[in-house]
Amino acid sequence: MRDKTHTMILAAAATMLPLCAGAGGHYIPGAEGIQAATAPPPGMYYLAYLINYNMDRFRAPGTSDKLAGHNRGTVSAIASRFAWITDQKVLGADYGMELLVPVARTSLTLNAAGVSDSRSGVGDIYVGPLVLGWHGQQWDATAAAGVWLDNGSTSSPASPGKGFKGTMLTGGMTWYFDSARTVSASGLMRFERNGKNGDGFRPGNQISLEWGLGKNFGTVQAGLVGYSQWQVSDDKGAGASNDRESRHAIGLQLDYPIPGAGVFLKGAVYKEVSATAGSNAYPKGSLLRLTIVKAF
Repeated sequence: MRDKTHTMILAAAATMLPLCAGAGGHYIPGAEGIQAATAPPPGMYYLAYLINYNMDRFRAPGTSDKLAGHNRGTVSAIASRFAWITDQKVLGADYGMELLVPVARTSLTLNAAGVSDSRSGVGDIYVGPLVLGWHGQQWDATAAAGVWLDNGSTSSPASPGKGFKGTMLTGGMTWYFDSARTVSASGLMRFERNGKNGDGFRPGNQISLEWGLGKNFGTVQAGLVGYSQWQVSDDKGAGASNDRESRHAIGLQLDYPIPGAGVFLKGAVYKEVSATAGSNAYPKGSLLRLTIVKAF
């Protein structure tokens, strides 16, 4: 039981790296919410994602019993995203590109796995040479493609790197229920195909779905948000498991513009309501996110 517990706890620790980790890939949902599938108009943009993820609900595999000892993990991170949406059209959409650079501080205290570690550093960088944004009278749609690099350190359990490259494909749509665009529903899906690490191990591919229901109240926007994530193929290589991971969360979001500064603030809180790995319970967490959007 201890060996299986040790493996699951270390795997769970890897899921706590915002925007550079997940149930098997790099991306962890919760970064987007209301109007998640709406690309901005042509221009240069900087987005700072400030994220805190806390995990303290660890259960023994196959049971609902809490693991003995002090077991918790916390990640504080800032991910800088640079986006350029051009005036060029591709398939009727505005064409753009993006770059994401995450920096994280991770603290792990997992007595059940014999781990106590804290690290700070640059995580794996995402390079997106293809971003497409379509805009209709009462709808927006987006599609994107890019790669995750393996530049982040993997020297310890709390290191920010994943140790392998990955390809990510994105698609989604936002629908507005009125011509004034004051009420919206959106869904954004990302598919990741993971590569092998230095030991020949390949995590299973994963799908992430983020959704949001929003309503404008003057200049302020608020609504219900959530995410789901599924591992859709088995791990391969030494130590591979047939247990496929999944997690689901729900939360609230509030958006507030600062027109004079050309800045938009987006805050959200998420609570994971379900997390499993095959038939086993999986550690659940809560996520706080503040996004600062600056248009140039």
